[in-house]
Amino acid sequence: MQFIDEASIRVQAGKGGNGCLSFRREKYVERGGPDGGNGGDGGSVYLLADEALNTLIDFRYQPAYQARNGHGGGSRNKTGAGGEDILVKVPMGTTVVDEETQEVLGDLSSPGQRLLVAEGGSRGLGNATFKSSTNRAPRKTTPGQLGDIRRLRLQLKLLAEVGLLGLPNAGKSTLIGQVSAANPKVADYPFTTLVPSLGVVRIAADASFVMADIPGLIVGAAQGAGLGAQFLRHLSRTKVLLHLVDVAPEDQSDPVDNALAIEQELAAYSEALTERPIWLALSKVDQLDETALQELRQEMAETSPDRPVYSVSALGDIGLDELKNDLMQLLNEQRLQAQEDPDMAEYLQQLERRISDDVFTHSERMRERRRLGDESEDDGLDTDLTDDEFDDRQEGDTEVVYVRE
Repeated sequence: MQFIDEASIRVQAGKGGNGCLSFRREKYVERGGPDGGNGGDGGSVYLLADEALNTLIDFRYQPAYQARNGHGGGSRNKTGAGGEDILVKVPMGTTVVDEETQEVLGDLSSPGQRLLVAEGGSRGLGNATFKSSTNRAPRKTTPGQLGDIRRLRLQLKLLAEVGLLGLPNAGKSTLIGQVSAANPKVADYPFTTLVPSLGVVRIAADASFVMADIPGLIVGAAQGAGLGAQFLRHLSRTKVLLHLVDVAPEDQSDPVDNALAIEQELAAYSEALTERPIWLALSKVDQLDETALQELRQEMAETSPDRPVYSVSALGDIGLDELKNDLMQLLNEQRLQAQEDPDMAEYLQQLERRISDDVFTHSERMRERRRLGDESEDDGLDTDLTDDEFDDRQEGDTEVVYVRE
């Protein structure tokens, strides 16, 4: 199945039913009075998180959803039937954005979670409702109200606890294939991974975590180069980032410089994301002798003193058990600390909010950059702008508004 992580849809709620204008007309009943009933409410549109889905591809083929209208009221004080609500299933981890107002309407991250995205129109009132002691025969009714109409952008962020990042061919796909049941494509050329993949790493019967692999990053990824920036949003929900560094790159580049370059791209994408724990894993260590490996570990530790450094080889099955166990221990400690320390729990919530803001802002910047590029392509204008130059051309920063039920 094709992996699609962004889609636009149109949702329209149902119109409320009109109120009825009617008077009771029955033999032997004089002046029966008004008996026009109210209409029914229009149906609403809800999004429903479904853990069985993992892509937004269905919305490419069905981009419009409309709930049913409410029925009109009838004589003899009959109330019209309400329009039926519709539930639109989306993958867990979907963020919903109103394309017109740029409001973040909600984040569907737990199974069965529902989000109201278009509310049905209110029902109209029949003339029986307006009967009073001074107005015994009202001819007033009200029409049903129109339902909400919205164009939404759905953005999928995979739910994983450990995220892999690194240059192309750093060994990420091989690693996730070895430590989990995931079966990503592995080949001896760059950009083998074209879409993110998930794998469950099981430590014991009651201990496991989810690992995510995204396409490799290159220099300039935060400005749209390569494939990785397109999927960096999938790292935004992770609790720890595992940075794989090839100890023997084919281009003879320096592994330390490569590690620093990737972290700079990560910071350019989201400063808040770099506050997550980042572990360094020197991959393919079976290609180095022990002396060279120790020298590289020492240099890496001096360059990034706050980063734990591991030596692993997925093909050689070196260091994998230690890495998995330590990751599981870190995740358990994070959960326990968040439960026992309210300040830590609040910090983690704020951090996730900041990361989400950075991801949203970066996504909007890239969309606008592509739009400007399309418009100026025929005019020969220079669209190779830095982020600061690009922001100067905009009216202001995008404001992210969170709407909670």
